[in-house]
Amino acid sequence: MAVIPVSCGPDDPPPDRWLKGNLHTHSFWSDGDDFPESILSWYREAGYDFVALSDHNTLAEGERWIPVTEARLATLEKYVARFPGDWVEARAVNDTIEVRLKTFEEYSSLLNVPDSFLVIQAEEISDGFDGKPLHLNATNIVERITPQGGSSVTDVLQRNIDAVLAQAESLRVPILPHVNHPNFGWAVTPDDLVPLEGEHFFEVYNGHPAVHNEGDDGRPGTEAMWDYVNTQRLIAGGEVLYGLGVDDAHHYHEQRIGLANTGRAWIMVRARTLEPSPIIGALLLGDFYASSGVTLKDVRFDGSTLKVSIDAEEGVTYSTTFIGTRSPTNPGEVLGVVDGPEASYQMDGSELFVRATVISSKPMANPYRDGEVEMAWVQPMLPGSPR
Repeated sequence: MAVIPVSCGPDDPPPDRWLKGNLHTHSFWSDGDDFPESILSWYREAGYDFVALSDHNTLAEGERWIPVTEARLATLEKYVARFPGDWVEARAVNDTIEVRLKTFEEYSSLLNVPDSFLVIQAEEISDGFDGKPLHLNATNIVERITPQGGSSVTDVLQRNIDAVLAQAESLRVPILPHVNHPNFGWAVTPDDLVPLEGEHFFEVYNGHPAVHNEGDDGRPGTEAMWDYVNTQRLIAGGEVLYGLGVDDAHHYHEQRIGLANTGRAWIMVRARTLEPSPIIGALLLGDFYASSGVTLKDVRFDGSTLKVSIDAEEGVTYSTTFIGTRSPTNPGEVLGVVDGPEASYQMDGSELFVRATVISSKPMANPYRDGEVEMAWVQPMLPGSPR
């Protein structure tokens, strides 16, 4: 594994704090429709502990001014109201008002609260091959990475992953690459993901309305993709792939199906302090779950038994499906289903891995498509590897 080691070892005291975060968000620095500070304030007020702004092929650095078009007037008014005084910088250029976008250093200094809220620098490296959009997030990045290109889908992804890991190695900083929305543009197949080296994360749930998390009649959804990739990797002695939940938010002024809104999915990471290094360390250990609304009290795995404890809401029912692979020809079979707030599965030695999906009866407040209910995704557990 080429990611820089972080301070999270077997002799450390067990972490006991769940941190809520989103690793995929866009602002006026690329194709989002709001200012970074306004976006981050929403997340902070909504109870998130950390957020990564991940604009396309750019970092929030240097001097950049954007025109205030008629469509942006209301956004500017809200921005000025939220941040009064001399924070907002505007100027007139001919007949156009322009506003300076604050840099990462500026907005993170304004909004970071020790042990309460953390802004992490990120970039969505947006590449492609043969007309297919191939996007990769780099979380806790220090220097902008230019899309690397390549000769195939896998090659493009691998070259960009390698660039992220090379920066981490060179600067001695933990930087986390993850593959974004594989079904966006039907760009990435399961077989494209299997051979990737140094890539341990992909988005099992992305809240953008164009990403096809559920697949279609001829192409797998992200959960089936996840199980296939892990089956193929583990049979070959490779490393497990973990699943993230993200917003991929672009639209902040109207909440509805068809828009890429905030609050649709996130990760809950068990880390001892609110800093990039322990957060990334916990992610690399798989000590987290993804959620679109369900909250878990605890997840434990002793090497053979996976236990899931749900923080149940009154009037809501829950069903936990344990999923794993016993045979390479049947990846991701249902191993068991348990109803109620407490669920467990005992491995019998035949499984390559076991994971869990929790499905509630509660509709999502703002789904990306009709009919979605709140869920949670527990990471794959490997026999003999307690977590």
